[in-house]
Amino acid sequence: MLLEQNKSIVLQAYEAFDLGDIEKGRAFVAPNITGCVMGSNKLLGANAFFEYALMMRAAFSDGRHTFEDVIAERDLVVTRGTFSGTHSGEIMGIPPTGKLVKFSVFHVDRVIDSKILEHWGQGDTMALMQQLGS
Repeated sequence: MLLEQNKSIVLQAYEAFDLGDIEKGRAFVAPNITGCVMGSNKLLGANAFFEYALMMRAAFSDGRHTFEDVIAERDLVVTRGTFSGTHSGEIMGIPPTGKLVKFSVFHVDRVIDSKILEHWGQGDTMALMQQLGS
């Protein structure tokens, strides 16, 4: 049962991220979360984590995750799928192009006491750059 609960917590966190609902997202993220994400150094704390989320939301205002696999083992939840959205704001120094992009993503989240305590996220940056024409 705990594995299914952990999957639900992670999926609800991504749903909040996709909706740009930071307050909802805070319900699923530990205040002392650490993370390593695409295009960023290590993130320390919920404020840094949500600052990154808002930057991605600004770059892809209609961005959405679609997961093909959600696997839980012990306190880890692994998600594999795609992220897609319209490039509507600057990302990695590239001004908005208005192009619709879709690239593969892979995440590992550690859930402790019903909160995401650690997040490792990786996206196919090469595919993203090619789609943006960079």
